[in-house]
Amino acid sequence: MKSISLVFLLVFGLSACTSESAPNEETEPQTGIAFFQGSWEEALTKAKTEKKLIFLDAYTEWCGPCKQMSKSVFTNEQLGAYFNENFVCYKMDMEKGEGPRMAQKLGVDAYPSLFFLDGKEKVISTNIGFHTADQLMDLGKIHSDQVD
Repeated sequence: MKSISLVFLLVFGLSACTSESAPNEETEPQTGIAFFQGSWEEALTKAKTEKKLIFLDAYTEWCGPCKQMSKSVFTNEQLGAYFNENFVCYKMDMEKGEGPRMAQKLGVDAYPSLFFLDGKEKVISTNIGFHTADQLMDLGKIHSDQVD
């Protein structure tokens, strides 16, 4: 009976710790870049309607620098505030869904590849490799007023 109680306490204790450390989306505001959750076609429409460029993070699941940017760069509060206001931000896995078509169209051969595109999929800028929040902010400021 002691072993059952001990197992119960361990499982209950671990689940309590896990649930307390997980962010609650309803109570904690998102910081950083808020990537658009709709389809690629919806992102294009949104960009045209709002007269904004699309910031596209072209990544793969296995890419270490991609993971690092997601964890430490895209979560930057100041970067997020600027990009969320000035761009339609979109993440696309280049090996799934629309990814292979876009990788071929855009000529992606290295990850991460960061693009600024208009609502017609015209590439304004291609930037390859890891970028710090400051470097990405500089790119954003260059491109924030380049909508036709």
